[in-house]
Amino acid sequence: MTSNHSLQCLSISSEFSSARQVEQRLVTELRRHDYPDDCLFAVRLALEEALSNAIKHGNGLDPDKTVTVRFCVEPEKVQLIITDQGQGFDPAAVPDPTTNDHLEKPSGRGIALIRAYMDEVAYNSRGNEIRMVKRITSSQSRQAG
Repeated sequence: MTSNHSLQCLSISSEFSSARQVEQRLVTELRRHDYPDDCLFAVRLALEEALSNAIKHGNGLDPDKTVTVRFCVEPEKVQLIITDQGQGFDPAAVPDPTTNDHLEKPSGRGIALIRAYMDEVAYNSRGNEIRMVKRITSSQSRQAG
């Protein structure tokens, strides 16, 4: 994260209602920076999936456990880091939900969506923290008027 842009840090309980508040705050910040609608959609979807995974799989829906969300919105990119208090997991061990033998199974779809919509996705070694980056490309940037 860069030092010349403010890093926002939120700690929420492992409840889906708390996740919605984080989503609204991030969308407000993205709109303030005039992010195009396709980027708003991509970032919001990835955040929703990452928070859902942290709350449900990471913290096991335990309201006494927290999820930490850090984000930084810059003119050309947004960075998000979501950390849960769970045991972690190995992202490489999650089966690809687009293969024929996994099409009917719900697991792995959120991770696949995050990877499809974000430009960078990385996990810490424990597997309880995801870092995501979405960049604004020149074709997506706001039209000078």
